[in-house]
Amino acid sequence: MGVFTYESEVATAIPPAKMFKACILDGDNLIPKIVPQAFKSVEYMEGSGEPGSIKKITFGEGSQFNYMKEKVEALDKDSFVYVYSVIEGDALMNMLEKITYETKLEQSPAGGSICKTTSKYYTIGDFEITEEGIKAGKEKALGVFKAVEAYLLANPDAY
Repeated sequence: MGVFTYESEVATAIPPAKMFKACILDGDNLIPKIVPQAFKSVEYMEGSGEPGSIKKITFGEGSQFNYMKEKVEALDKDSFVYVYSVIEGDALMNMLEKITYETKLEQSPAGGSICKTTSKYYTIGDFEITEEGIKAGKEKALGVFKAVEAYLLANPDAY
């Protein structure tokens, strides 16, 4: 088993507390409403969002995947940190044991926030993943992030 780590950053005009609440704390409700082609539904199999919870995400008609299961690893509402692992589903392509994402929102000097994400891909056997291999997934995640940002800019009283 190998581990491939990928880091990314994206800036937004939305303050960290507001973006964290919309994207992370209420994301299971908000994201399927504003990006239904990406996410059809989110259902908790165990727990209700706290560390140890397991949720099933069913993708929308516009996705190449059907579903995935995620396990909440850590949630720090004060530091705006969220860690979860994809533990099951077609996104793992039978070549990955799991994918772990750590997202941290920090205050930006410009007044908004910077979203820093570290992704760790745990491969099965001698399978090697490349940065190009994860680019499409990162672009889709950025699209969802930007959709939430656009929603918050259009609805300044939300959250």
